Amino acid sequence: MTKIKEPEVINKFYSGNPEALKEQIRGFDKDIKNYNCTTRAVIVPHAGLIYSGLPAYNGIKLLDKNIKNIFIFAPAHRVFFEGFSLTTFDEWKTPFGNIKVNQEINKELESKFNAKFFDNGYKDEHSIEVQIPLIQSVFEDVKIIPVLIGQADCEVITEIISEYYDNKDFGFIISSDLSHFLTDEKAKSIDNITAQMIETGNIKNLSHEQACGATGISGLVNFANKNNYSLIRVNMCNSSAVSDDKTRVVGYGSWLLYEGSKNNFIKKYYSDYLLKLCRDIISSKFNKNQIITHHAPVFNEFGACFVTLKKNGNLRGCIGSIIAHQPLINDIVKHSLNSAFNDSRFNPVEENEIKDLKINISLLSDPKQISFSDEKDLLEKIVPYKDGIIIKDGNYQAVYLPSVWEDIPDKNLFLKSLKMKAGMQPEYFSKTFEAYRFETEYIEEE
Repeated sequence: MTKIKEPEVINKFYSGNPEALKEQIRGFDKDIKNYNCTTRAVIVPHAGLIYSGLPAYNGIKLLDKNIKNIFIFAPAHRVFFEGFSLTTFDEWKTPFGNIKVNQEINKELESKFNAKFFDNGYKDEHSIEVQIPLIQSVFEDVKIIPVLIGQADCEVITEIISEYYDNKDFGFIISSDLSHFLTDEKAKSIDNITAQMIETGNIKNLSHEQACGATGISGLVNFANKNNYSLIRVNMCNSSAVSDDKTRVVGYGSWLLYEGSKNNFIKKYYSDYLLKLCRDIISSKFNKNQIITHHAPVFNEFGACFVTLKKNGNLRGCIGSIIAHQPLINDIVKHSLNSAFNDSRFNPVEENEIKDLKINISLLSDPKQISFSDEKDLLEKIVPYKDGIIIKDGNYQAVYLPSVWEDIPDKNLFLKSLKMKAGMQPEYFSKTFEAYRFETEYIEEE
């Protein structure tokens, strides 16, 4: 006999009227500004759909439509328990009809990962249930694997995702809101810190005060770190966008898992956008047009870039940042202007030159310090054509992008030239000499 789970928060967190609920989700679809990509794992919020439905739908709609089974990892708000709670129900009832629970996978979770069947954990719980109508609006035929998280180790979630990720039939939803009941100003500050932790993969100090689903988030971020994947921002907002109450807000964010670096994601999907933006920014100095920088949420993530201008094959300006210290969109705008008008090596670009400029953008990874015993050891560890190099010693510092290897392919000459750029003698070396490597995604006008 089929055991059916009755909804717990219907008409509280979402409408019990199928047509009203469908119309609400249609509204999300009209407002959505999704990426032109798919994923198999997302982080999405779980409040009432009137508040968090749009960012949650933003994420869930990006899930690959070939997925047949969706894990939903969500925090338990009502009942305390150790570990992970599964449900014995075969189907979950919603206004859109029943959705099947994959009990075969539940049994595997029980035997391999020590998860327990505990239906009482789902009593009055909303963190999984609010995702289900959104899933049903995107997928015609899919099963769910609800997993409530109690007092648990995030590494187990990493292991579960790793176990099933190679099978493309499986997708993963991490259900979590962000900060709770702070002022709008304070919430935005805290949520931005949380976003940076997720996006840089540095979630060591992520707390449940920052995100109620911190355990699930940490599990997915650890998985991303182990595979050199990235979490790309999809949406960030809070409840004041709907309620207009800025005194006690709840923060919401959604992210997608990308099988590569953030910079590779930007190059793949936004190269044309960035090149046009840089050219428009430079032109605006003369035509006084206001640049409309409506941009994808990924450009609100911190990033570092160099903007390089060439004219007739010769350098005409190049300025950038080596450390991500502001949203990437701000870095792009700043260095487009600086490379054209504030590079001390050149006169400012004139309006009649713009048509002859070739724009190149280098998106920099975070620098990693190179450990070495002496200069010979350093040279052996440098990888030509791949590594950008930063050197510093006291007040001396200089950087070469990986593109410089095209002009100086010899490692010895490369390092000597970089030292001279820093103001050192070519043969200079000391015990306090430091070197860092980074990589770039290079976006170039043809």
